[in-house]
Amino acid sequence: MSRIGRMPITIPAGVEVKQDGQTITVTGKGFTLVQVVHPDIKVVINGAVITVERPSDQKQHKALHGLTRSLINNMVVGVSEGFTKTLEINGVGYKAIKDGKKIVFSLGYSHPIEVVEPEGITLEVPAQNKIIVKGADKQLVGETAAKIRSLRLPDAYKGKGIKYSTEILRIKEGKTGSKK
Repeated sequence: MSRIGRMPITIPAGVEVKQDGQTITVTGKGFTLVQVVHPDIKVVINGAVITVERPSDQKQHKALHGLTRSLINNMVVGVSEGFTKTLEINGVGYKAIKDGKKIVFSLGYSHPIEVVEPEGITLEVPAQNKIIVKGADKQLVGETAAKIRSLRLPDAYKGKGIKYSTEILRIKEGKTGSKK
């Protein structure tokens, strides 16, 4: 059996999980997330525990087993705790400014770049060189952070650009660095 798929999901207090056929709805802290489960996979809700079962040991069923369990677990964690990604801006003159529901970036281009908050995502700018992406949907948080990072990818030689706070950059040596 799938190691991830067979792990039970405990529903924390304040989170409500409903099942309507193959549609799973998770509600909590003002957020509602909906996921449609593959018809072959069976989701069982017993009190405060969710278990995911598969019909056979076929390769596709094994893959769907772990995937379905992870998606449902991410929904439960998202509505109870939420997900965050932190981005850092490095470079002289590079900065971000929060302006209502949008962020205005100065990234060394001839024009400022504006990014509007997607529905269900909160963008915070605690400092000019730091951006925090928060939300209940793990996929949407990651996608939004990746789009912001793609505005100015980190440079391999100087390290300038937007990077994740946990990302480690390996700075390359320039052309003259290898001569001795």
